[in-house]
Amino acid sequence: MPSPLLDQLIAKHGFAGVTEGSADDFLSKNKNTVLFFPGDSDRLVESADVAVILPEILKAFKGRLAPAVVDKTSERALQRRYRFNAFPALVFLRDGEYLGVICRVLNWQDYLSEIESILARDPSEPPPYQFPEGCIPSATANGAEPGHDHGDFQ
Repeated sequence: MPSPLLDQLIAKHGFAGVTEGSADDFLSKNKNTVLFFPGDSDRLVESADVAVILPEILKAFKGRLAPAVVDKTSERALQRRYRFNAFPALVFLRDGEYLGVICRVLNWQDYLSEIESILARDPSEPPPYQFPEGCIPSATANGAEPGHDHGDFQ
């Protein structure tokens, strides 16, 4: 991982590093997990903010969450699996099944209440992608259902 701050999450705080190939193994070994998708940490200032906030979140939730940092090379593939549209993102799972996502940076109290709400949910399918107004993916334009990845999005 290119960012020293992201490297520190793994080295100092003991976060796992996961790729598309290793994510399922990590998820199968942990009940409640949070996957951190930093995005382009050189360009997104919020990525560094979340990297600083996440260890504090873990302290507040007293061992209820096993954290992992998603490797840059696997972010897009795993993003398609969990269907979120903004970085940085925290994806919450239970027994490998989707609970919810928090994108970008929130206020501290909002993190606490939103994560508590997410952890109280039953697992579900990730929601369909929410595209910005005026942005029509080619799959939708060709008559396919929105939110389905048919590999022809540009």
